[in-house]
Amino acid sequence: MIAHIQGRLVEKTPTEVIIDCNGVGYHINISLHTFSLLPDSENLKLFTFLQIKEDAHTLYGFVEKQERELFKLLLSVSGVGASTARTMLSSLAPSQIIQAIAANDVATIQSMKGIGAKTAQRIILDLKEKVLKVYNLDEVSLVQNNTNKDEALSALEVLGFVKKSAEKVIDKIVKDTPNASVEDLIKQALKNL
Repeated sequence: MIAHIQGRLVEKTPTEVIIDCNGVGYHINISLHTFSLLPDSENLKLFTFLQIKEDAHTLYGFVEKQERELFKLLLSVSGVGASTARTMLSSLAPSQIIQAIAANDVATIQSMKGIGAKTAQRIILDLKEKVLKVYNLDEVSLVQNNTNKDEALSALEVLGFVKKSAEKVIDKIVKDTPNASVEDLIKQALKNL
């Protein structure tokens, strides 16, 4: 198994990079999340996962170890292939996917391209215990977090803000400050809406 590759970044697109490592060019598939974290320097290190199938050996790369581990967890779910897992990691940040799984948030998982209701439920059912254990999360704090988020959203709706735009702003605030109170969420959202 190839654990990581370090070398000179030769080419990059939002879905793949080519890294020259001692004269050998490695073609590595990446998510949009990894693409957004790629440094501007030529020297690059990516944590990798090699998927071996009958017809292909495909290399996937990640800037963060957490993203690689989540990718491997997603692959362990029946019905989730590498392209679906990569699409999920391109749609949301790993921390958001982890939070959604831990909080039984089927709607967030299902909102990603290629994920239906049954697959979303299977992902949560198969991975919730692993995610809570691996990422050391507490279900009580997740429920509290969701309650604060929901209360802040309903308050913003009462104030006349559109739910979709308010939800995007609140989600970003919750991601940046996970333990924010309802009042803090509303105050910060009002500054950004």
